[in-house]
Amino acid sequence: MSVQSTTLDNGMVVLTDDMPHLESASLGVWVKAGARSERKAEHGISHLLEHMAFKGTKTRTSLQIAEAIENVGGDLNAATSIEHTGYFARVLKDDVVLAADILADILQNSNFDEEELAREQQVIVQEIGAARDNPDDHVFDLFQQAAYPTQPIGRTILGTVDSVRGFNPDMVRKYMRRNYVGDHMVISAAGNVDHDGLVEVARQRFADLAPNGAPAPQRAEYQGGQERLISDHEQAHIVLGFEGRAYNSDGFYAAQVLASILGGGMSSRLFQEVREKRGLCYSVYAFHWAFADSGVFGVAAATGEEEVGELVPVVLDELRRATETITDEEVVRVRNQIRAGLLMSLESPSA
Repeated sequence: MSVQSTTLDNGMVVLTDDMPHLESASLGVWVKAGARSERKAEHGISHLLEHMAFKGTKTRTSLQIAEAIENVGGDLNAATSIEHTGYFARVLKDDVVLAADILADILQNSNFDEEELAREQQVIVQEIGAARDNPDDHVFDLFQQAAYPTQPIGRTILGTVDSVRGFNPDMVRKYMRRNYVGDHMVISAAGNVDHDGLVEVARQRFADLAPNGAPAPQRAEYQGGQERLISDHEQAHIVLGFEGRAYNSDGFYAAQVLASILGGGMSSRLFQEVREKRGLCYSVYAFHWAFADSGVFGVAAATGEEEVGELVPVVLDELRRATETITDEEVVRVRNQIRAGLLMSLESPSA
């Protein structure tokens, strides 16, 4: 690996990993602003902003944005999470400057047309409905809400129907000005990319970004509790969890290893005990979500209504046993799995 990092005068970080044997490059701008950056009246605005990013700027229509990247065989996408929003492109090596220019344009010059905004609000309302109709998704929204009630970090990324319909272009602009600042942004590229060249492009294209000023999000305070939703689905979707570790804490890696030992594959404890031995469900797995100042550890499964009473005690018993009986062999196996997964992902510029 040949990772290089440069910090611009406005605080923006340029990070590259040159992979000269490739003919392409993946490029992304990552913003330290997501669902937990939102004020109460802004619930869902980070996700709406991500949707609006490709809907037109002062110099490009939405069609021109799409044509500019597709004419060179590239693609654009974006994603919103609890703590970050990412805008990214994949192009051939000779088109990195074009991709950077488009990303800079949409992140600084989006016009947030009122008619486009209204259409995208309706799209997101449908997205919210689809998520609620999918118990596999909705159960995790309820889990996050139970872990961090009445806190931004406990709210859904999509927002609610009422909150999304209440947004207007001025609210989106104000949120963007407050959070899309230099020291909260990273432009990263991997593939056949020249670091110094990208630094110069970033200096030119992102020079007008304010250097700082984004407020710190409300500190997360794990509380826990329970959320139950009765529906007419054929299966019961269950998430059991407790407080995890922040990604910069001493216990982060141990929590990741524990999640894999318990439910990280077909050889994991939960898969063997719950599915293979007892046949209580088709899928069961453990996870650890880490945030800047907190985290949650959990086990997810779906089973029939009659099997819930048997499934939950078995899962709890496996959690208890894990505090006493984890072996060196299990730790070595999981460390090898994590290491292999990391190294394999590094072979892909998109990863």
